[in-house]
Amino acid sequence: MEKTVKKNTIYSGKVVNLRCDEVLLENGKPGKREIVEHPGGAAILCEKEGKIVLVRQYRYAYGEELLEIPAGKLNRGEEPLSAAMREFEEETGLVAGKMTLLFRLYPSPGYTNEIIYIYLAEEVREGKQHLDEDEFLSVVLLPLKEAKKLCEEGKITDSKTLTAILYLCAHSSDVNMEE
Repeated sequence: MEKTVKKNTIYSGKVVNLRCDEVLLENGKPGKREIVEHPGGAAILCEKEGKIVLVRQYRYAYGEELLEIPAGKLNRGEEPLSAAMREFEEETGLVAGKMTLLFRLYPSPGYTNEIIYIYLAEEVREGKQHLDEDEFLSVVLLPLKEAKKLCEEGKITDSKTLTAILYLCAHSSDVNMEE
C-alpha cells in the first residue's frame, strides 16, 4: 500500500481533473502519483435481432472514427444504471426495458480512477435519439460474428467495446471462438 501525504489539484476541467499527489511508497521513500480524476461512465452492450448495437464516432484524442458500444459519462451524483438508461436512448434511439450490470472495467488503472460500468440491455424497443449538441455519431448494427472478427483484426480498438464483445462471445452459444 502507498500512503497519500498530500493531494495537489493541478487542473479542474469539465470532464476531468488532474492531480499530482505526494505519496509514501511501500519502502518508506517519497513518490509522486499523477492521477486523472474522472466521474466514471456507463456503457451498454445490446444484441438486437442477432446484431450488436454500436455507434461510430470521431474521437479527437485519436484523430479517428471508432466503433464503440453506446456509452457516456456519469453526471455528478448520478447512479451508473441511470446513466446507462439515459445514454442508451440518447445515442441510439433505443430504450431498454431491463438493464443488467455485467461487470466494471478499469480502463487505465496506472493513471486514472475512472470506472466504466458495462450493462446488458434487454427488452429493447424504439425510443427517440437525442444527441448532445457537441455529439455526432451514427448507429451501426453488426452481426456478433462480424463484430468479433473486427475485434480480432484490430479494427475495433476501444477497450470497453472489445471487452464487452468478447464477453458476449464467451457467453454465447451462437459464436464459435475458434472460427
